[in-house]
Amino acid sequence: MVSAASAPYPVVLVDSGGRALDANEAARQVLTAPSGEALALPDWLADVSSSEQAHAASGMISDRFFSAHPTVLDPATTAWWLVEETGHRVTSGELLAHRRHTAFLVEASSALLASLNLERCMETTARLAAEHLADAAVVIAPGRSRRLPMVTCGDQGDLSRGRLTQPPSLVPGLAEALEGFPPLPARWIRPEAVPGWLVPERFGPVGAVAVTPLPGHGVGAGALVLLRRSGKDSFLGFEEELARLFAARAGAAMSAARLYAEQEAISRVLMRELLPPALDRVRGVEFAGGYRASEDTEQIGGDFYDVHPSGDEDGETLALLGDVSGKGLEAAVLTGKIRNTLHALRTLSDDHQRVLGLLNDTLLSGSGPMRFATLVLASVRREHRDVVLRLTSAGHPVPLIVRRQGRVEEVPTSGSLIGALPRITSRTATVRLAPGESCVLYTDGVTEARGGPRGTAMFGDERLRHLLRGCAGMPAQAVVERIQMTLAQWIGDRVHDDIAVMSITAPRSQHLTAVDGTTPGRYTA
Repeated sequence: MVSAASAPYPVVLVDSGGRALDANEAARQVLTAPSGEALALPDWLADVSSSEQAHAASGMISDRFFSAHPTVLDPATTAWWLVEETGHRVTSGELLAHRRHTAFLVEASSALLASLNLERCMETTARLAAEHLADAAVVIAPGRSRRLPMVTCGDQGDLSRGRLTQPPSLVPGLAEALEGFPPLPARWIRPEAVPGWLVPERFGPVGAVAVTPLPGHGVGAGALVLLRRSGKDSFLGFEEELARLFAARAGAAMSAARLYAEQEAISRVLMRELLPPALDRVRGVEFAGGYRASEDTEQIGGDFYDVHPSGDEDGETLALLGDVSGKGLEAAVLTGKIRNTLHALRTLSDDHQRVLGLLNDTLLSGSGPMRFATLVLASVRREHRDVVLRLTSAGHPVPLIVRRQGRVEEVPTSGSLIGALPRITSRTATVRLAPGESCVLYTDGVTEARGGPRGTAMFGDERLRHLLRGCAGMPAQAVVERIQMTLAQWIGDRVHDDIAVMSITAPRSQHLTAVDGTTPGRYTA
């Protein structure tokens, strides 16, 4: 085989029976056959050589990987060129593993970002870790109490939730991971040091352990414990690195979920104070209110109403309805300020001018951009079967009285808006309601609502009056609901301002005198 002696690749001549006839020196080194000794072909090369039609093949020779490519010299002899692909095979395997790891991290990111619920994030973290990184996984999150929340997942996907009742320091590296310190190498953690309460039921002996911190936004979001059964390989360096990459994504998701939960709790507490109150009968007078924010996805805005009963059984109830400049959360904060101020001033409600003056001073002394408001104050008391109101408008649409016969009247009150001028003026009017009659307070979002057939016409004062004529004799809640339903049909899905409505109604009821003649009586429905 003189012509192939200088070939850069190992070359072996093989007959049709799969026996080696000759080989160059490079091939003898690969086949570990010194000169003069018989050549022994690997089984995979011998098999393909003895086949009817020669074709390329590949396989292991000792601890190296080769591909063999045939050149047919004659019907009985074939030259096989051997090309080593050990390095390429290792590189391909590493590339394939890297692609699998990347696909896993992409899947993990999508799954973890699908929810802002902390418990669900912990469950997703444990499930993905048990499926791709270990035989079981335990996720522990920090908490305000000593009993830290914990989620465990086995290799069958079975999840269990519980509390960490033992000190984290009993598990090597766990206390440090919960504090956000870098993880201990897995080879430093002895499997027998893992306490039984951290291992899932029916898991068996632990063969390898890895503890990884879950980094959050500036503070630790928890810790991830990976467990492998006895008899399996311990965690290698690249596996620990993959676990850290996964933990970074899981920690960010859990931290975001925790932050969202805290903000939601704060918003829920604040929202309770900003939402319009539920109204009912107070001191024998019916009160009902309805509110619709300018954005249907919001619950609060710039319109508001409130009712403050008097501490005295026979005293006046202070009711108010108003509108502040602006929309959304900033306007809602100002409405909360006004409502709280008026709640503090309710004992002065016998003098509307004084109450409005103090409120005006409060708004003018506030920091930030100037905000003003319009509102109506109503001091309400029951006199026998009638209801007597003292009404004062501060730059607000005047209230409307709905009489039993269907007649609609304007209340002769007026005044300057609040929070714009150093001094304000106002005029108070007194109105008496017979049983079944109502006083309707509303914001300009009612009359300025655009809709109708073309969507451009304002609802207007006349349509509102016509609507109220049909509300004669209705209870307070029915009056409010009829206004709201009519406006909803008028507006449709179009843009609108904040809308607030309140009805103060003298109920069709009788006053019962107390049996002993001395204690207060009550009103029947």
